[in-house]
Order: sequence, then structure tokens, then C-alpha cells
Amino acid sequence: MIRLVVFWSIACVLAVLGSIKFLGSKTNKTPQAAAQPNIIVIISDDHAYQAIGAYGNKIAHTPNIDRLAKEGAIFKNQLVTNSICGPSRACFLTGKYSHINGYKANDRKFNVDQQMLPGLLNKAGYQTAWIGKWHLGTLPGKAFDHWEIMPDQGFYYNPDFINQNNDTTRTEGYVTNIITDKATQWLDARDKSKPFFLVVGEKATHREWLPDIQDLGAYDDVDFPLPTTFFDDYAGRPAAQQQYMTIAKAMQLDRDLKVNVDFKEFILYKRMNASQRKAFSEYYQQKVTKDYEQKNLSDKALAIWKYQRYMKDYYATANSLDRNIGQILNYLDNEQLSKNTIVIYASDQGFYLGEHGWFDKRFMYEESLKTPFIVRYPGKVKAGSSVNNIVANVDWAPTLLDVAGAKIPADIQGKSFWPLLKGTKTGKPDKPVYYHYYEYPGPHLVNPHFGIRTNQYTLIRFYGKLNYWELYDVKKDPNELKNLADSKEFAPTMTDLKKKLEIAISEYKDEEAEQVIKNL
Repeated sequence: MIRLVVFWSIACVLAVLGSIKFLGSKTNKTPQAAAQPNIIVIISDDHAYQAIGAYGNKIAHTPNIDRLAKEGAIFKNQLVTNSICGPSRACFLTGKYSHINGYKANDRKFNVDQQMLPGLLNKAGYQTAWIGKWHLGTLPGKAFDHWEIMPDQGFYYNPDFINQNNDTTRTEGYVTNIITDKATQWLDARDKSKPFFLVVGEKATHREWLPDIQDLGAYDDVDFPLPTTFFDDYAGRPAAQQQYMTIAKAMQLDRDLKVNVDFKEFILYKRMNASQRKAFSEYYQQKVTKDYEQKNLSDKALAIWKYQRYMKDYYATANSLDRNIGQILNYLDNEQLSKNTIVIYASDQGFYLGEHGWFDKRFMYEESLKTPFIVRYPGKVKAGSSVNNIVANVDWAPTLLDVAGAKIPADIQGKSFWPLLKGTKTGKPDKPVYYHYYEYPGPHLVNPHFGIRTNQYTLIRFYGKLNYWELYDVKKDPNELKNLADSKEFAPTMTDLKKKLEIAISEYKDEEAEQVIKNL
């Protein structure tokens, strides 16, 4: 009897050990995948860093973006290399400048068959997806394992989506909510044996700034402070004088500010269902238009009124963006994915919120050059940390490849800033960021230009219709009002920066800029 009991006990122990071994072999089928972090990049459109609480804004309601900053690292000098929507995305996807990846302006067709980040991550074992706004002139094709994108710019209300089967469907509702639903649905259905790389492409906060119904009037009680440069006279800056993107002149009362908007004419509103159109009509026709007509403003007073309306709609549109970022973070928490998932929040570039009297972007000035960039990676990136080094959006791809343990191809022009995030920077001086903008004349008459941004200076060369230099000390003159290019005092600085610019042009193989410099 004793022998029987002992035999039975040994058998039970062996069975348990065997089951443990079996379970271990099952959970460790993909040990490399388990070690690789998941990656989510939430990329908004035209969301200015200066409209985010974590960047010092005291008005914006951005608790979820702020949460990311508290739990991760916030970049204070994340710069773009071509401040316009599609080209910025192309730089992110390729790690290469616009003149190399072939997408210089929004009227081009992006070559999706070239080497890109998702394909390189695929080779490293990742499952990849892009959901939401794409806006690159072509469909993603085979670049991602899964994609659902909005054709062209997409719509805020009841948007269309097209997938890799070329099926186009219209989804009822508000675009930011729909993108989140589609993103979490893909996360539910993905191959869970692989790490994932997901890009959530947000439409917000792109023009024409249509808030979700629940956010209409969210900032109506706020009197937004007028930027000190709102009535800038652009002295010494011919390109700034030539542009057509001021709130006073270029911002349209009906299209942009919904004053006396014809709901039967604009396709944005024709897509709305009856209840959506009713809510918009009650707010914009009965309240906003009535306020405009009663005040009967002109000149500077009208420009200020337009600015206030712009801000109210812009911030209200961002409310849903932040709310849905919170939904994604909650999903990761609930699915126990947060600890091994890198979450990045960024915009495709900066944006003007009345600075210099402008909206839009394009210029190589701080508000459009600098974009929000926040990284959360629990246990790897110090919570509440700040990175002040200058880095560029061509650096995103090599950084993510670096973190994923994937090989970074030699032809990628960006450099990984993973050492900065790990806190292991060598102490070498920051390398200047190179910039080149092309799109002219439309839609905003911003003259083509290229240049470099260092820790202290921005050097710009305008060419084409206008040919001249601009130089700014961004530490002493953060509003970039005084062009120092012709100052005798700064002649040595100009000489030094021009040499650095020529080095950058040569290194990045920008033949167009090289020809401009040769012809000086």
C-alpha cells in the first residue's frame, strides 16, 4: 500500500513537471517576439505643440497626451524636415529626406514599393498596420500587413474607408472615434504570436476643424490670449510679406469659421446625417453667425474675432483626439499590453495658432518646424523625462528599428535617437537638422527654401522668386522677428553656418539645393 502511494505521488509530480514543460514550450514558441516591444505611433495632423498641456499650455484639455508625457519622455526640439502633411509622413516611413524618397509636395504620388519602415519591421518579425489618415497620393499596397485608410484627406463626419481588398465603405459617426474603433478591432484580431507595429493616422486637427458634436462650444467661454506677433509687419522678411495664410485675409468665414455656411453646398456638411446637420446648424447658424452679424466688425477687430473663432474650433476638435488617445491607452491597460508597448504621440508637423498672424505651416520657423513628440516605454524610458536635443522626423524610422533590434540599412539618412531615450547620450554636440520646403505657389504662396537649425540658430536660404538669406538666434529671439543675415556683427556666424549648410546639402545629396548654392 505504501509503495502504491509513493508510486502514485511520483507519477503526479512527473505529470505536473511534464505539463509545466509543455506549457513552457508553448509560451516560449516565440521568445524573440516576446522580447521585442510592440509599437504604436499615433500621428495627428496639424496638432501644434503649443496647444498641448504638457508643452505648457494652460487652456487646452489634453489629459491623455499629458499622461503620456508624465509616464514617458517629452521631446522639446523634435523638428521636421519639410513642414507639410504628406511629405512629413513620407520622411517618417522611409527615414529619408523628401528629395530622396520622392515625395516633396502633396501633389505627388508616393512610391510605396521603396524600402520602408513597415517592411523592415516585417523582416524582424513584426505584424504591421496603418489605420486612419494616410494622405500620400497612392494606396499603401503591400507596404503593411493590414491597412484601412481614408481616401485623400478624409472627412470628419461619416468618412469613407478603403482597405487592401479595394473595398470602400462609409462608416457612420465621427472620424476620430471610428479610427480608434478600427484600430482596437485590428489589435483584437491580430496574430498574437508576433509583436505589432501599428500607426494610428488621425485626421484631427486638420482644416476645417470640425469638432465632434459633444465638443461644440467647448471653449466658448475662453478668451484666448492674442499672440504677441499677431500683427507682425514682417519687416526684413520678404517671404513672410509675400505669403497668403493670414487669419485676417486667407481664413474664410464660411469654409473655415462656418459663418453663414451653406449646408447644401459644402460636401463636408452634405455627408452629415439629419441629427448631425441639426446640431451644427443650431450652433454655427444660430449662435456663431448671429454673433458675427451682431458685432459687424472690420479690419483689426474682425481679424481678432476670426482668431478667437479659429481657436475655439481648433481646440474643440483636439478634444476628441485626446479623448481617443485615452481610449487607446485604456485598451492597452485592459489587455495587459502597456508594459511591453511603446506608445508614441506625434503630429506630422507644427502649426501656427495665430503667431505672425498665421494659420497653416510650411515656413522653417519654430511654430511649424517643431512638432510634438512624446514616447512612453515603461521600464525603458524614464517617466517624466525631457529630451532637449534637436532631432528630426527622418530619425523616427531608424530609432524604431534600433529599439526593435532590427538592422538599420546604410541608405537611411536619419539616425537613431534611442541612446537619448535610454539616457546614454555620449555628450557629442547636436548635429544640425536640415530642412527643405518645395510647394509653390499654392496654396499659400510660401516661397521655396532650405536651411539648417542648430541649438541656437536657424539659417534659411529662400530661392526661386525670392532669393535671399535669413538668420535667427532662436534663443534670444524665439519669435524670429529680427533677421540677422546682413548684420556685420553676425558675419562670422553666417560664414560658419553656411559651411555647415553646405556640408548638410552634400551629405544628404540634395542636388537642387546644391545648384542654388553654386549659383550664388
